[in-house]
Amino acid sequence: MKRSVHKVERGRRKVREGRVLSNKMDKTVTVVVSRTTSHPLYKKVIRLKSKFKAHDQENACQIGDLVRIVECRPLSKDKRWRVVEILEKAEAKNIGEMAHSDTAGK
Repeated sequence: MKRSVHKVERGRRKVREGRVLSNKMDKTVTVVVSRTTSHPLYKKVIRLKSKFKAHDQENACQIGDLVRIVECRPLSKDKRWRVVEILEKAEAKNIGEMAHSDTAGK
């Protein structure tokens, strides 16, 4: 009995773009994705943010980078996204300001 060699089409994977919020973990970054939506009752446009943990194989992402992430299989308890590409690198002066503002409140 011969098996057919048909390519099974998998579902389309979700793609998001967001800013790197944290890169303190090894091969993992936290990405914040902002989106706008209309409130169902009051129709006011509101901004919503979602945070995702994404796999960064080369540890190339820095805080403030604009990245594209794609959905993948579960890699750990919280990681279900992979960094596909860095769309825009953060400026060096912004990284220092962000790091300083994070530690200033402690």
